[in-house]
Amino acid sequence: MPVCRADMDAAGWEQCDFVFVSGDAYVDHPSFAAALLTRLLEKHGYKTGIIAQPDISTAESFTVLGRPRLGFLVSAGAMDSMVSNYTANNKPRSSDSYAHGGVAGHRPDRALIAYTAKIREAYKGVPVLIGGIEASLRRTAHYDYWSDTVRRSILLDSKADLLMYGMGEHSILEIAERLQQLALAAPDGLVTSQMAAGIRGVRGTVWRTGKQAELPEDAVWLPGYQEVAARTDEGRQAFARSYLLQEANTDAISAHVLVEQSEQRWIVQEPPATPLTTEEFDAVHELPFQRKWHPMYDKPAENGKTGVPALAEVQFSLTSTRGCFGACSFCAITFHQGRRIQTRSKESLLKECEHLTTLPDFKGYIHDVGGPTANFRRDACDKQRKVGVCTNRECLGEKPCPNVVVDHSEYVDILRALRAVPGVKKVFIRSGIRFDYLMMDKDRTFFYELCEHHISGQLKVAPEHVNNGVLRLVRKSSHEVYEQFAAEYARINRELGRKQYLVPYYIAGLPGAGLEEAIDVALYLKKTGFVPDQVQDFYPTPGNLATTMYYTGVDPHSVDEKGNMKKLYVCKGAHERKLQRALLQFNRKENHALVREALQKAGRMDLVNVLR
Repeated sequence: MPVCRADMDAAGWEQCDFVFVSGDAYVDHPSFAAALLTRLLEKHGYKTGIIAQPDISTAESFTVLGRPRLGFLVSAGAMDSMVSNYTANNKPRSSDSYAHGGVAGHRPDRALIAYTAKIREAYKGVPVLIGGIEASLRRTAHYDYWSDTVRRSILLDSKADLLMYGMGEHSILEIAERLQQLALAAPDGLVTSQMAAGIRGVRGTVWRTGKQAELPEDAVWLPGYQEVAARTDEGRQAFARSYLLQEANTDAISAHVLVEQSEQRWIVQEPPATPLTTEEFDAVHELPFQRKWHPMYDKPAENGKTGVPALAEVQFSLTSTRGCFGACSFCAITFHQGRRIQTRSKESLLKECEHLTTLPDFKGYIHDVGGPTANFRRDACDKQRKVGVCTNRECLGEKPCPNVVVDHSEYVDILRALRAVPGVKKVFIRSGIRFDYLMMDKDRTFFYELCEHHISGQLKVAPEHVNNGVLRLVRKSSHEVYEQFAAEYARINRELGRKQYLVPYYIAGLPGAGLEEAIDVALYLKKTGFVPDQVQDFYPTPGNLATTMYYTGVDPHSVDEKGNMKKLYVCKGAHERKLQRALLQFNRKENHALVREALQKAGRMDLVNVLR
C-alpha cells in the first residue's frame, strides 16, 4: 500500500479513499491489522494508504498522503499503547517489537487520542474512525491502571466520529459503503466529520449523541460514567454491575444495544458484528499479502537493527481460529473476539502452508497452527450456533458445562495434512493449549500426536496458580486437573520414548491472591522441583473481569445476603507484587530477603528453611 506521495503517483492515484494510521510499523502480513484491513478494502475497490507510526510532534506527519476522500482509519496497533509502552509495574519498556528495529518510543501514550488530535489539526472536518484493540477495550467507561482512574469512553476522549470494536472486517466494509454513498450525495464528493458521526446501526460500532431522542428504545442502559467513576463503595459496585452487563452482551446473536450516559452525552454500542464464516475467514487470509515488512525498514533503525521483530514470531505460522470460550478472567478475548469459535478450512490452511514452503527464508518449520486457544476448533456446544453463548454460565472454568462438546478430530486431521506437505519438516503448536479441555477428551489421539509431533522438547501451559479459590476467580480449572494433566503428559512421553518437559506459567498478584496464596504456589514448586525462570505479574488492562476485580475489590459473581457483591483481597502496590513474585522464584539468591519478609508478614516463619 502507498506510504508516501511518490507511491500514490506510481499507482496513478490522485487521492486515497482512506488513510490508515497505525501505531505499528507497516508489515504486509495477515497477522497485522493494518495490512489485513487495507488489503480487504483494496479487494472491494477502495484506495487505501498507510501512515505507520507517525511523528506526533508535527501535524505534517499526517499529511504525507493528502486528505482522504472518505476518512482516516486510526488504530493504536496490535497492542494497547499503554501496555506496549509500560510494564505491569508501570516502568517504561526498553523495546517495541512492532516498531522499526524494535526501538521503543515510536508509539505515543494513548495513541488514539494523540493521533486523532493531530489529524484534526491537519485537516478540519475530515472523518476520523478509530478501531483496533485500544478502541475495542476502551469503548465504554473503563478503569485505567496507569492513571488509577476510571476514564470515559475513548470515543469521547479522542473526539473521533465513530468507533469500531472487535474484529473489523464486516463493520469496516459496511461503513466504507455508507461513506461512499454519503460522498456520492455530497456536492464536492467529500465526506465531513459531521456526516460520518451520524452513521447509525452498524454492528460492531459505538457512536455518540447529545440528543436523548436518538437513543434506541430497546437498549440496555449501563450505569452512567459519573456513577461508575465515583471513588466510593457504591461507585465500585456500579462499575462491577456495568461490567457484568457488558460481558452478557458480547455475543452477536444474543446481545442488545447498550447505552451509557457521560455528562450530557450518551454513547451507544451496537451489537457485535457477526462472526466470519469459514469461507469469509479463508478469503481474508488468502488476500495477496507480501508477508514482509515494508522495504523502508531494510535500512538500520536508531539502534542499528533492521526490520520489524514482531514478524519473526508469525512469519511461518498459520492462524486457524478466532475466539475463545475459555473466557479466562484476566483475558480480553471475550470482549474483542468473542466466545464463538471461527475457523479456517483445512484446504485454506494447506494452501497457505504450501505457499510458505516457497518463501526464501523458510527452513521447513511451521511455527504454530492455532489462535487464542490452539485446540478449539468448534463452538463449545451446538446450542451456541442457534441462540448464541450463555450469558449466565461458563463453558469451562471450575465446573465445565456438561453440554460442552469435546472433539479434537478435525484439528488432528489438519495437523496430519500439514505434516505431509512436501518441504515441511516439523509443525509446532505454540498457541496456548487449554489442558482442561484436552483432559475432557476420552480419545487420547490428539494428546499422543501433540507429544510425538508438535513439541520441541517442552510444552508451555498456563495453570496460572495452584490455589483453587484463586483459580475459581480467574475462571480456570482446579489445580487437581492440572496435576492429572501433568501426570498424563509424563506417561505419554514415557510411552513414546520422548524426554520432553512441561513448562507451566504462573501469575503473581492475581485478584484474590495474597501472600498466603503465593506461598501455596511456592510450596508446590518446591515439591515438584520446578522453579520458573519467568513469572508474570498480573497486569490490570481494560476489558476483562480480573481488572474489574482489581479496581473494585469485589467479586461481581458472588453476592452477600444484602445483595452486595462480596469483597475480595486485591494485591496492590509495587512492593507486595515484588514479594509475591519473589515467593514464586524463592531459590534465587537475590530473592532470599524478600522471601523472608513475605513469610514473616504471613506468619509462616516455619517455612524459612523450606523455601531456600
